[in-house]
Amino acid sequence: MSCPRDDVSGADIGRVTNLLSGTLYPILLRLEKARWVESSWEVEDPHELGRPRRRFYRLTALGMKNAQLAFLEVTSTIRGLAWA
Repeated sequence: MSCPRDDVSGADIGRVTNLLSGTLYPILLRLEKARWVESSWEVEDPHELGRPRRRFYRLTALGMKNAQLAFLEVTSTIRGLAWA
């Protein structure tokens, strides 16, 4: 598993995960407080873009490490249940 090369907007995360904003953004805020993700605002002028600024999220090294550990834990649990 490798780190994403680009930041991803909250709206894009919502589209991919099918999570509503009232669910998604509290999760992202908790992940940011835990230092699993970091975020930044788009630097372009919203008036020039003709839309509101977007907030972008990026997985941190700590987030990647913890996500990999959680994935391994889940897959080993599933594997153990499949053969039980």
